[in-house]
Amino acid sequence: MKIRQNNAWLIALLLAGATVVTSCKSSDTPSLPAIGGYNSSNDVAATNLLAHWSFEGTANEDISKAAPVKAQNNTFGTGGPKGQSLSLANGFVAYPTIPALSTANAIANVTVSAWVNVANNGKTGSSVFALTQAQAVQPDWNQGPINMYAETGAPVIKGDTLVLHAAFHTYTGGNYNLGGDNINDYGNRGVDFQTVKGAGKWIHYVMVYDGANSNIDLYANNVLVSNKNFRNRTTGTPPVGIGPITMNTPTQVLIGGWPNADTGYTKAAVQTFQGLFTGGIDEVRVYSKVLTAAEIGALYQLEGQNR
Repeated sequence: MKIRQNNAWLIALLLAGATVVTSCKSSDTPSLPAIGGYNSSNDVAATNLLAHWSFEGTANEDISKAAPVKAQNNTFGTGGPKGQSLSLANGFVAYPTIPALSTANAIANVTVSAWVNVANNGKTGSSVFALTQAQAVQPDWNQGPINMYAETGAPVIKGDTLVLHAAFHTYTGGNYNLGGDNINDYGNRGVDFQTVKGAGKWIHYVMVYDGANSNIDLYANNVLVSNKNFRNRTTGTPPVGIGPITMNTPTQVLIGGWPNADTGYTKAAVQTFQGLFTGGIDEVRVYSKVLTAAEIGALYQLEGQNR
């Protein structure tokens, strides 16, 4: 009788051990395959990432932890590409100087990446991201280093078509000097530029300025969509490239609004084509380099998979 009890105890112990081993195996999470050599969107050009807004329950910039100095009609929503997102209802978020974005040559070459969800409203354009001069200094909406927006108010836009438009500007001796822009809705459709079927849904919007070659490009969902005729920006006769961006510091950041009196830029009058953003913005990243097509593709796929 005693031997049977000992056997029962041993069998129970072995069974418990088997259960523990089985539980450990079932809890192991297999690693996901790398995309473009990266396991996470945060790994893409990580050493060149100057600023990042993930909007995971906070509007603070992730690296510097800079909090907004002014905000209007902003909450956090779901349904974006990666966790939570910034939700604006005729709103904006303005930031103080972020040190990594406020040296003269910080963005000599630059890539700005963001996910946006905005519909054509038929009335006003929608600004996604602006790197500006100081609020008390900038004299007009388009005299900051970077403007990245969507022409949601243009009358020729079809309901499901999104027109992307971005610009850069450079300075000499602290004064506005030269700039250039690119757009995906001018000229011969399908030849000069590519159509973006992106109104009212999330798209990955990337602006790249290559200061070494004076080229500005726009991407939507990993496709080059900008106008090839506006790519190379030059000045003078004979023409020479505008070259790297030099900034007038200090700078500030504005998300969802135009740099004008409505958002605290007291010297810049509000233009009739300007409105505040309604929709979603997520995963805003600013890099001090020209992201390659492969890096943009990896970022698009990884963020799209919530990685």
